[in-house]
Amino acid sequence: MLRDGSWLSTIHAATDPAKRDPVQVRVLAYQLQGTGKHAAVSNYRLVTTLLDPRRYPARQLAALYRERWEIESVFAEIKTFQRGPKVVLSSKTPDGVLQQIWAHLLVHHALRELMLRTAATRQLDPDRISFTETLRSARRSVTVTPGGFSP
Repeated sequence: MLRDGSWLSTIHAATDPAKRDPVQVRVLAYQLQGTGKHAAVSNYRLVTTLLDPRRYPARQLAALYRERWEIESVFAEIKTFQRGPKVVLSSKTPDGVLQQIWAHLLVHHALRELMLRTAATRQLDPDRISFTETLRSARRSVTVTPGGFSP
């Protein structure tokens, strides 16, 4: 057990069935309070090879790990909601594919900027603004008043 509440352990890769090559890891156990009406507390365990608790405090690692998942949310926003499920890039050339990817990234950036501005006017954390609601709102404004939404 380390001073910050984390502890050291060893794990073995699935490719090491004889368990001859263990990897030393540090385990952090922490809780996060949910949000909304039924804000339950969830328990998490983070396993890392960052072994030094002074250089990498458990609280910092837990906070950073939560932030790390935000990029996964961005990928889901683009892939599932913005682009649409089961929709593939239609370009047949590498340059066309790059152009479509850049277009998706620019639209996503514009939507996130809109969310940031909305949050600022309402004095909210931008993470509290729904991406899908922002996307729906932008789609409505583009179809109802063309030229009204400029990235």
